[in-house]
Amino acid sequence: MIHELLLALSGYPGTIFTWNKRTGLQVSQDLPFLHPSETGVLNRLCKLGSDYIRFTEFIEQHTGHVHQQEHHSVQPSQVGLSGVYLRAFCTGLDSMLQPYRQALLDLEQENHCIFQYYVTFVFQFQLLFPSVMMVVETIKSQKIHGCQILETVYKHSCGGLPPVRMALEKVLAVCHGVMYKQLAAWMLHGLLLDQSEEFYVKQGPSAGGAATSQEDDDEDLGIGGLSGKQLKELQDLRLIEEENMLAPSLQQFSLRVEMLPSYIPVRVAEKILFVGESVQMFENHNHSQFKACSILKHQEDMFAAELHRLKQQPLFSLVDFENLIDGIRSTVAEHLWTLMVEESDLLGQLKIIKDFYLLGRGELYQVFIDHAQHMLKTPPTAVTEHDVNVAFQQAAHKVLLDDDSLLPLLHLTIDYQGKESKDATGTREGATPPQETSPREVPPTGWAALGLAYKVQWPLHILFTPAVLEKYNVIFRYLVSVRRVQSELQHCWALQMQRKHLKSNQTDAVKWRLRNHMAFLVDNLQYYLQVDVLESQFSQLLQQINSTRDFESIRLAHDHFLSNLLAQSFILLKPVFHCLNEILELCHNFCSLVSQNVAPLDERGTAQLDILVKVRLSTGRQVKTIYSSRDMQ
Repeated sequence: MIHELLLALSGYPGTIFTWNKRTGLQVSQDLPFLHPSETGVLNRLCKLGSDYIRFTEFIEQHTGHVHQQEHHSVQPSQVGLSGVYLRAFCTGLDSMLQPYRQALLDLEQENHCIFQYYVTFVFQFQLLFPSVMMVVETIKSQKIHGCQILETVYKHSCGGLPPVRMALEKVLAVCHGVMYKQLAAWMLHGLLLDQSEEFYVKQGPSAGGAATSQEDDDEDLGIGGLSGKQLKELQDLRLIEEENMLAPSLQQFSLRVEMLPSYIPVRVAEKILFVGESVQMFENHNHSQFKACSILKHQEDMFAAELHRLKQQPLFSLVDFENLIDGIRSTVAEHLWTLMVEESDLLGQLKIIKDFYLLGRGELYQVFIDHAQHMLKTPPTAVTEHDVNVAFQQAAHKVLLDDDSLLPLLHLTIDYQGKESKDATGTREGATPPQETSPREVPPTGWAALGLAYKVQWPLHILFTPAVLEKYNVIFRYLVSVRRVQSELQHCWALQMQRKHLKSNQTDAVKWRLRNHMAFLVDNLQYYLQVDVLESQFSQLLQQINSTRDFESIRLAHDHFLSNLLAQSFILLKPVFHCLNEILELCHNFCSLVSQNVAPLDERGTAQLDILVKVRLSTGRQVKTIYSSRDMQ
C-alpha cells in the first residue's frame, strides 16, 4: 500500500486510492483492514495529491510541459486562458512542485516501513498547496491574464506563512522575467511585443480622462464663488478641463493602467512609456541626418545588461528598478533636449508659434483684418479658404514678411458646413481632425470658422501635437476677435475725427462717448492679454527651457504655459468668457451701426443706439468682475 500511496501522490491513482473529478483523490471505502483514524490520515494526504494533480493539469493545459494521464485530461471549457505571462506562471508553478516530487522520490528510495514517517515527510506541503491552489483558482475563475497575474501572485505572497511567501516569490520572479524581456524590447528598441495585450503599455490613446471630467466641465463655477484655490487649479492643471471642448490627443501609445501591478508606481510606468515612445520614434524615422544618431547614446548593451541583472534577482526591488528606469529616461530626455533645442531650434519654433498663433506679429494681422474683413463677415463658402489665404499672403508681403521657408508651413483654414471630409481631416500635417461626424451648425461669419494650420517639422511633432495646435487655435480665434473689434473701434474714431468740424447733436455725443468707453475696455483687455498674459508667460517658458537639459521638463513647462494662457485669458472661466464675448459682440454691433450711418443717425439708428447704451449699463458689473478675477491672478 505504501507504493500505491506514493503513486497516488505522484498523480497516478489506482484501486486503493481512487480519483474523482469533483472530490479528488480518496481512499477506497472497500478496505476493511484500515482503521477509521488511518483512513482520515490517508485522506488528508490525498488532499495534497489532489492539489498536485490539479496543478499538473493546469500546467499541461497552458504549457504542455507535464505529461498528463487519461483520468484528468484537458477540459475544453477551461482553454480560454492564454498568454506569455500565464505560461511563465505555469513554468514557475512547475518549478515550485519540484521539491514535492523530490520528496516523493526520496521516500521511495529510503523504503521506510513506518507509515508515520511518510505522513510527517509529506505534510510539510500541507500549508503550501492550499494557498497556491487559491492563486490558481483565482486566475481560472476571474480569467486573469497578462501583468494582472503579477498583481495576483504578489498579493497572495504578502501573507504570513514563510513557505507560501517563499514559493510564490519564486513564481513571481519567473513571471518578472517576461516583463523584463518586454521592457528591454520596448525601452531599448521601441518594439511593443504584446500580441495578447498583456503589457501595461498599449498602442493607441488612453481610454479614460474625458468622461471623468465631463461633470466638472458642465458645472458653472460662478465668478462670485470662485476662490483663489480654484483659480490656481485652473492655472496649474495639465490641460484637463479643456480636453472636453477640443480634439482628443492622437497619442500613438498610452498606459494600460488596469494591467499595471500595484507595486510599480504610475510615475515609473509613465517614464517607461516616454522612453519607449522616444526610441520608437527614432527607430521609425528615416531622415538620413539622424540615422547615425542613437537616442540611447549607444548604451543599449549596458542597459540590457542591467535589465538582465534585475531579472536574475530573486526578489523585485523597486529602488533598483526605478533607478535603472530613471537612468534610461535621463539619457533619452537629455538627447531629446539636445535634438529639439539645439538642432531643431525649438526656441525659434516657439517664436513662430507666438508670432502667428498668439498674434505676436500684430502689424501682419492688422493688415490681414483690413484685407479679409469683407470676405469673412458673411457665412463661409467653398472658396472662402482660398480667398483668405490669398489675403494672408498679400498681408505678409505688405509688411515685408517674405520668408520663403516659413510661409509655406502656415495655412489658414475655414471650417464650414459641407466641407469635404478629406479637407476636414486635414491633409496638411498639424491639422486637427474633426471631433464629430454629425452635421454642424453653419458658422454665422467666416471669422467664427477661422483657424490656422502649421506644418510641424520632425521631431517637434512630439511637442506640438494636433491637440496642442488646436488649443493654440482656440486662443488664436479669441485674440483675432479682440484685435478685430479693436480695429473697428479705431476705424470709428477715424470717422469721428473726419466729422469733428461739423456741428454735432446730442445723439452724436452719446455715440462718441459710448465709443470711448468701449475703446477703453477693449484696449485694456488687449494690453492685458498681450503683455500681462502672453509676454509674461512666454518669457517664463523661455527661462524654464534654458534652465534645463531634460525634454520632459520642457514638455511639462510647455503644458503649463498653454494651461496658463487658457486660464488667464478667461477661456476656461466660462462665465467670464461668455461675458467677454457678449461685450465684443456689443462693440461689433456698435461699429456696424456707426459705419453704416456716417451721417447723423435717423430715428431707427437712434433707437438702436439707445438699446446699445442700455446694454452698456449692464456691462459695468461684468467689467468689474473681469478685473477682480484679473487681480486674483
